[in-house]
Amino acid sequence: MVDVILGLQWGDEGKGKIVDFFAPNYDIVARFQGGPNAGHTLYVGDTKVVLHQIPSGIFHQNTTNIIGGGVVLDPVTLKRECDKVASFGIDVKKNLFISERTNIIIPTHRALDKASEMQKGDSKIGSTLKGIGPAYMDKTGRNAIRVGDLLDKSFTSQYIKLRLKHQKLLDNFHFIEDISSWEDEFFEALEFLRTLNVVNSEYFINNQIKAGKKVLAEGAQGSMLDIDFGTFPYVTSSNTISAGVCTGLGVSPKLIKEVLGVTKAYCTRVGSGPFPTELEDATGEELRKLGSEFGATTGRPRRCGWIDLVALKYACMINGVTKVIMTKADVLDSFEELKVCTAYNISGKVTEEVPFQISKVKIDPVLEAHKGWNCDTTEIKQALNLPVEMSNYINFINQYVGAPVKYVSNGPGREQIVAL
Repeated sequence: MVDVILGLQWGDEGKGKIVDFFAPNYDIVARFQGGPNAGHTLYVGDTKVVLHQIPSGIFHQNTTNIIGGGVVLDPVTLKRECDKVASFGIDVKKNLFISERTNIIIPTHRALDKASEMQKGDSKIGSTLKGIGPAYMDKTGRNAIRVGDLLDKSFTSQYIKLRLKHQKLLDNFHFIEDISSWEDEFFEALEFLRTLNVVNSEYFINNQIKAGKKVLAEGAQGSMLDIDFGTFPYVTSSNTISAGVCTGLGVSPKLIKEVLGVTKAYCTRVGSGPFPTELEDATGEELRKLGSEFGATTGRPRRCGWIDLVALKYACMINGVTKVIMTKADVLDSFEELKVCTAYNISGKVTEEVPFQISKVKIDPVLEAHKGWNCDTTEIKQALNLPVEMSNYINFINQYVGAPVKYVSNGPGREQIVAL
């Protein structure tokens, strides 16, 4: 069976640590979508490590890690990550496998990403400029180069053909970028990529499941950034929800068992786009400071606000979430009062539904106040020792979203997770 861990907000929920925490219970950890725009932070001992493309189970020697066909892969970023992981004594050539169907990000994808974002001006979506959007456009446009193509004699001609196509588009943008240094790194990284385990992953993973192996599918970004169901057009270019597991890994929906959704105890968002509960005041700044809310991939300061239960309930619904994991609860330790959004007021009409084209309506969040616990929770190991105010806060969320909070993370350390 396949269990899924994914984000329920706008990404940055702390999924890396959660996958790392659960990985020992699984034989396989597989990334099913996204690219190097992801930033999964975890700790190896006291050392902070940010993974962008390699699955978060890589530091468990007996865990097989798969990069699925739904991912877009930057070979340069992958090589750097592999070098970093290898410095911890991990043999990536032993337990990292890459699908033949994984699409490759080439240097001109990055240039197109930059040109497109610059042209949007004030309407820019906040792209990470990693080439993700253009790579997925080539995938749906049936122009993409895939990892399996590296083994084909025609690879160079395929690359040149795609590069020329991109150059024409860049000329239309009147955009000039010297990518020669990018290409040098790219081709060096391709040689490294050829030395890794490239597999027909849909057969590989299904055969492992038939053999009784347990699979954990790892999502990137968050549900509210899903290309179809997120806050369009301020979204990513892939399906971040649980349905993306099937198309990203080539597994049947009937194989999916548990869907573990990760949410912060509050809300954050990086980049542009609607954010109904955003706090542009001293409270928002306090959340940013206490939570060290800066993007793991870009370093950009994250926008911060109270937890949005309307969006959270929506995300639980479309994902079929069976368990919720709440992260960064300790960030709220010093607040005497907390607020939660229980409805949206849109032009005088109160609703508990996420509207179509959320970016085109003005939302006033309906906020309900809750008493904070106002004490240090970072040393707590058992649920019975949680302050009553925290338990009340969690129970309220349970009842509203219809999916139970089963774990609470109360610090960055691997051991700082309380089972409820």
